[in-house]
Amino acid sequence: MTTANDPAEAPAGSHHDSVAAVVRQWRSVHPGIDTAPMELIGRVNRCAALLQQAEDAPLRRGGLSRAEFDVLGALRRTGDELTPGELARETYSSGAAVTKRLRRLQERGLVERRTDPHDRRVSRLTLTEAGTALVDDLLPDQLAFESTVLGGLPQDERERLVGLLGTLLGQLEGRLGGPRY
Repeated sequence: MTTANDPAEAPAGSHHDSVAAVVRQWRSVHPGIDTAPMELIGRVNRCAALLQQAEDAPLRRGGLSRAEFDVLGALRRTGDELTPGELARETYSSGAAVTKRLRRLQERGLVERRTDPHDRRVSRLTLTEAGTALVDDLLPDQLAFESTVLGGLPQDERERLVGLLGTLLGQLEGRLGGPRY
């Protein structure tokens, strides 16, 4: 049985968050407009922005940005040497952004670059021992931090949200040309 207090069953526009305020403003300007897409996409975007602002405390402790950790994480989880282009695809980043991150990570001794023996124009990147140790040290703390961030959602709602967002992401990746695994 659901109640009017169940957020999953709340009628559109009855939420009390920043997106609800924007929706109410648009509805006052354009009373007949369907704001349903804005209500969903606006909340996804606002959540993403707030999560970005949280700055991932454990990563900060390790002196890394989320983007730098994503590069190190891609190298660690694939277990392979990757080219800068492959890293860009793995991290959904531009080549220029990856180049900038790699330069900083190399300066810190976390990533090594070597020239491909078969094609001297190609660089291959791997984690150093220090890079591997840093990722392995930070990952449990980062996951615990993310779990705390999600702590207000009961487990069944988290699982339902994961499923719904996975469906949406799969559709967007299929339609917009993103990776399909």
